[in-house]
Amino acid sequence: MDFPVSSRDFRCLQLGCAALGLVAGSIIIGVSVSKAAAAMGGVFIGAAGLGLLLFAYPFLKARFNLDHILSTIGNRRIQPHSGPDGGEGGSSASGNKEGTRSSLSTVSRTLEKLKPGGRGTEEG
Repeated sequence: MDFPVSSRDFRCLQLGCAALGLVAGSIIIGVSVSKAAAAMGGVFIGAAGLGLLLFAYPFLKARFNLDHILSTIGNRRIQPHSGPDGGEGGSSASGNKEGTRSSLSTVSRTLEKLKPGGRGTEEG
């Protein structure tokens, strides 16, 4: 049998379940003596937090225009950047592999000099 449920009733039920999960997780963590029981309480609290997020999503979406924010975050790309200008002496201006190799060889030569009895080896 299908019972018609209004949107308001659904939201109240959703909020009630999230609140019950928070209370249950807090009680489980509070009375637990083992780490496994505390972890189970954490699962309850995490599920309740997700329920609250799902409950609040339509309101947050309407208030903060989340479609625009989420699409902006999704379109970001990680771009490599070179070190600060003039900060590294041996790096090339374009920040390509040769500059990285030069910096790495400088570091390795410095480390060889710092070793007791070590001598700098030139690797090209």
